[in-house]
Amino acid sequence: MSRRILVFSLFAVALAALFTRLGFWQISRMHERQALNAYIASRMDSTPVPFFALSGDSAVTHFRRVTLSGTPDFAHEVYITEVSRSGSPGVYVITPVRVAGHDTAVLVNRGWVYAPDASTIEPDRWHAPDSVFDGYVDEFQHPLPVLREPHHLRTINYAQISAQLPYPIADTYVVALGKDSVISGVPLRIDPPPLDEGPFRSYAIQWFAFALISIGGATFVALKDREARRAAARQESPNAGA
Repeated sequence: MSRRILVFSLFAVALAALFTRLGFWQISRMHERQALNAYIASRMDSTPVPFFALSGDSAVTHFRRVTLSGTPDFAHEVYITEVSRSGSPGVYVITPVRVAGHDTAVLVNRGWVYAPDASTIEPDRWHAPDSVFDGYVDEFQHPLPVLREPHHLRTINYAQISAQLPYPIADTYVVALGKDSVISGVPLRIDPPPLDEGPFRSYAIQWFAFALISIGGATFVALKDREARRAAARQESPNAGA
């Protein structure tokens, strides 16, 4: 085997090892996703409890089914912009809910509303007199720059929202669930978190295929090189005996 073919083969083997490692990494991510799905499913199937009956540890309460009864404070709503639904632009309507006996309000993501510019809606049209919400607990998100007006945000961020309110808010919020309704003033409810495995399995198959291609390609080149050397040797043999 020539030095050039040897270097090529070693490089192909190194690539195959890398691709195999990436394939197993995708499998590990798929297993993590499956474990998370099982965790979310167990929480979403649990019996709803009152929000303030939960522990204050967000790591324990995340995705827990809850009920919340109180008075929506429509005057201090915020809107999460640039949220698409079935390809249509819109916003999430985030409403503080005041609960009797508690100084701390709870933010409720009441759902999605169509907005042609993915930002602007007519707030008064979406002030349904809901007082009881069934949903699950979610965690606040990292901030992004404020757009246009302070109450138009890109993410549900604790600091950005709490700075606009005259009262404290809980350190988690509620995503309202329920079947879509044509009742006036009720935003389209948000679907529960998807429990699919994501693209990790297909990515793993692709990486393993790349590894096989690398090994197969190196083997093919090495065999062709050996055949060429043997053919050259046979051609030189009669001349050597003349």
